Amino acid sequence: MRFMMLMIPGGYASAALDAMPSPEAIEAMMKYNEELKKAGVLLALEGLHPPASGARVSFKGGKPAVVDGPFAEVKEVLGGYWILDVRSRDEAIEWARRCPASEDDIIEVRRIHEMSEFPEDVQKAAEGFSELKG
Repeated sequence: MRFMMLMIPGGYASAALDAMPSPEAIEAMMKYNEELKKAGVLLALEGLHPPASGARVSFKGGKPAVVDGPFAEVKEVLGGYWILDVRSRDEAIEWARRCPASEDDIIEVRRIHEMSEFPEDVQKAAEGFSELKG
């Protein structure tokens, strides 16, 4: 089963455009990432720039509207993610518990849909997209 662990760093919604984690924080996170890699469960991981450098596209009334970051009314934003291939939700949660996160960080653990879980008609509609797994 594949799971995505979403890092929601406390205070990141208002982080400066050029905000960077400390070398100590990166070192601790790299040790954690190495554990995931050695255990053979890590499929992908990425960190994201602060929301100040991003944009949000909404579709009210069916028309796209773009708002540049930072986003005034947002309390939580993504700071990065991991994709793991583990045996169970409990195992994914256990990996999240081991993360060297700060006390105001949150990691959301979400199972990724596998194409094989969808009805046949949905699978047929998605044919040709090898990027969709399972």
